Formats: sequence, structure tokens, C-alpha cells
Amino acid sequence: MKKTVSVLFMFAGILFAICLLISNILATKIILVGSLTVPAGVLIFPIAYIINDVIVEVWGYQKARLIIWSGFAVNLLAVLFFALAIVVPAAPFWQNQDAFSTILGSTPRIITASLLAYLTGSFLNAFVMSKVKVLMKGRDFSVRAILSTLIGETADSMIFITIAFAGILPLNGLFGMVIAQACVKTVYEIAILPFTILIVKWVKKAEGIDVYDESISYNPFSINQI
Repeated sequence: MKKTVSVLFMFAGILFAICLLISNILATKIILVGSLTVPAGVLIFPIAYIINDVIVEVWGYQKARLIIWSGFAVNLLAVLFFALAIVVPAAPFWQNQDAFSTILGSTPRIITASLLAYLTGSFLNAFVMSKVKVLMKGRDFSVRAILSTLIGETADSMIFITIAFAGILPLNGLFGMVIAQACVKTVYEIAILPFTILIVKWVKKAEGIDVYDESISYNPFSINQI
């Protein structure tokens, strides 16, 4: 049977991948949010989680699983092409190789941390959104959006910071960064929640769909089930 996707679903998937890609590039800069030290990627990365919430809420976990793996593939390809561009010899008159390598190059440790954290956090976020929607019979979108983000973002931050900085930063420093990132990202979700609710209502109306994930497989690797 031929499978089709809507324009809105396709747009959501593209926007999700773009947010992930940009956030990984921005993450090379460290900024202060008040007294908290966080990567600049927090300026846009939470938007990916919000899009994840919208996809699960409207189209269900199985469609979100496809988008999560698509985002993973996009970021993996970006890492490979960035590495290729770095190793290709620069023109003799171009003097920005070091800056280029600093911004777009990553160590294998950072890449591993980023990809594992992304997959774990994204799938946890989608799983919680899906399960709680069924349990709450579709009520209180705000509750499940905040809860799923808090769980997903905490897992994401914990995995990334532990793998990336264990042995480099002291234990209390690692813990502080995990809490800081999770808090900033969750507050971001809460602040933009009214806009997210409007988007969800509009997309449901435009698509004429509101999926409840009953009797489905939550296996992250069952990507053939969409």
C-alpha cells in the first residue's frame, strides 16, 4: 500500500531537523543565562522538543519515531561532511582554517555524546507524551508537554554532559551543568507553551486528525511502522 504524508507533517519534520543542526553548531559557543553556564544551542534546541511534542500530539508516536531517526541521519551526515570540509586543503590565500575547524569540528567524544543524548532524550520525550495522552484521555496537553520535556531534557543533558565532560570537570560541576541545562530548557518550554497550544489546535484542525497511540510498538527501532 502506498504511504503518503501531509505537507504540514513534512514541514514539521524539516523544521525539526533544521533546529537540531543549528543547535549543534551554536553549541560550540558557551553563554551565560543569568548565572548559569550553558551552550548557546539552548537558544534553539528546545524548539526541537516542542516540535516533537506537536508531532506526537497530532500524528502519534510512530510518526515521531520516523522524524527522530531522520533528524539523527541529518546530523550524522552533517558531522561527516563537516569533517570532510575540514580535511580538504584550503586555498593558499584563505586564513580562517583554525576558526572553521573550531566551529564545525568536533571530537569523537563530543559527537558520541551529542548523538546518544539526542536519541535518548527525544525518544523519552515522545514516549511520555504518547503514554500520558492516552492515560489522560487527551486532556491537559500542558501537563504532558511540560512533563515530557522535563524528563527528555534531563536525560539528554545528563547523558551529553556525562559522556562529554566526565574526567574533565569535577562531579559537582557536571551535576550543576545538568541541572542548569534541564532547567533552562524546561523554562523555555513553559514560556512558549501558549504558542505551542495554539499551534497544536491549528494543526489538528487543518489535518483533521488527533492520534491516540493504543496497541502500538514503542520500540525505537521499528521504523517501518509509520
